[in-house]
Amino acid sequence: MQLKDYIQKALKNHFALGAINFCNMESLQGIIEASKERLSPMIVSVSEGALCYMGEFTTYLFEAGKKIYPHIFLHLDHGKSFEVCKMAVDKGFDSVMIDGSALSFDENVAVTRRVCQYAHSKNVLVEGELGQIKGVEDSVSNNFQHYTNPLKAKEFVDKTNVDTLAIAIGTSHGAYKYSGEKTLRFDILEDIERLLPSFPLVLHGASTVEQSLTNKINIYGGNVNKANGIPKDLLVKAIKEHNIIKINTDTDIRMAMTGQVRQLLAENPSEFDPRKYLGSGREQIKQVIIDKIDNIFFSNNQI
Repeated sequence: MQLKDYIQKALKNHFALGAINFCNMESLQGIIEASKERLSPMIVSVSEGALCYMGEFTTYLFEAGKKIYPHIFLHLDHGKSFEVCKMAVDKGFDSVMIDGSALSFDENVAVTRRVCQYAHSKNVLVEGELGQIKGVEDSVSNNFQHYTNPLKAKEFVDKTNVDTLAIAIGTSHGAYKYSGEKTLRFDILEDIERLLPSFPLVLHGASTVEQSLTNKINIYGGNVNKANGIPKDLLVKAIKEHNIIKINTDTDIRMAMTGQVRQLLAENPSEFDPRKYLGSGREQIKQVIIDKIDNIFFSNNQI
C-alpha cells in the first residue's frame, strides 16, 4: 500500500498515522522497531534542521529502514519554501509539507499551489497548513495562536489541491504547551469538517509530554520543570470522533532519549561507549512509540 492508501484507510477506520520526527540513526531505528512489532504503518518525518544535521545520510538511512520495514513513509516537516519542498520531492520523499502559515492567505495559497503542482507531477503528496500554533520546536517558532478559520480552510483546499491540511485548534510546539486549561477547540474542528467532509486533517504539536519523561530528565540533572503536553484523551477524541488522520510527534521522542541517556550516564559514570547510551535511548524511544500506537494512534495491526 502507498501512503495515500493508508490515509484513506485511516479516515475509514478512525485511526491515525503517527508522524514521528527523527534526526539520527538511533531515533529512526526506534521508530521502525516499534512499528514493526505492532504492525503499524508510520510516517517518519524530518525537519529542515534535521536535514541540515544529517545531510545526505537522511535518505540513505530511510532507504535502509524501508528495506527492513516497508510500511514507513518519508515526510518533510515544515518546509518553508518551494525550493526546499522541491528538493525533498526530487530526493524521493513520499510527502512534503509546505508551511506558508506565516504568510498572508493569498501568499500561502500561491506557494502551496505551486508545491502541489510540482509534487503531484512526481506522485508525491502535499500537506498544507492554515492557522498558526504557538511554541518553539526546531526551526518553527511562534508566540501567538491563530486558530484556523473554517471558511478559509475550505477555500484553501479548493484553491491549492492539497492532500492533507494541518489545522490550528489549540495544540502547541515544544515541551511547554499550556499555562492554563488543557483543551482543544473541537467546535472549530467540527465546523471545518462540515465544510470539508471526509477530508484528511493533521495535528501538529501533539506530543503528550508524559510526566515520567520530564521527571527522568530532571532527576538526572536536567531542568524541564513545568513541561506539559496534550492530554491523551483529547487526541483520542480527535482521532476516533473526527477526521484527524495524522498526529505529529517530536518533543516526546527527544525527551525519551535525553532522559534515558542522562540516567545511564549518571548511573554508569565510567561509561564512554556511545553504543551503550544511545542504544539505551533507542529502546526508550521504541517503548514510547509502542504506547502511542496502542493507546493514541490505534494503528496497530493496520498493515
